[in-house]
Parts: sequence; structure tokens; C-alpha cells
Amino acid sequence: MKIMGISLLMMGCLMVFSLGIDIFQGFDVSQALYNAVSPFRVREVAELFVLFFLLFLLNLCIFL
Repeated sequence: MKIMGISLLMMGCLMVFSLGIDIFQGFDVSQALYNAVSPFRVREVAELFVLFFLLFLLNLCIFL
């Protein structure tokens, strides 16, 4: 439970930091939020392939 709390706290701090950087660069708040919650829209096809391949391997390791 402590690990989940620390992970959520770190995620929150990093998202606030990311939003602050986006706002500092001149984005409005809605665009900064969109950038923070949609990281997979900037991926290349090869990066998505590797991501799904690693998720598939992780899935195999968990259920074997």
C-alpha cells in the first residue's frame, strides 16, 4: 500500500511539473492537460510495435 501511495504521489508531482513546463512554454491550460494525458499520440510506429511487444512478453511472463 505504501508503494502505491508513493507511486501516485510521484506521478502527481511529475504531472504538475510537466504542466508547469508546458504553461511556461506558452501553452494554455487545456493544451497542457492534453499533452500530459496523451503521451502515446507522439509515438512512431516502430516505438508502438516495441511497446506492444514488451507488453505481450510481460503478459506471457505473468500468466506462465
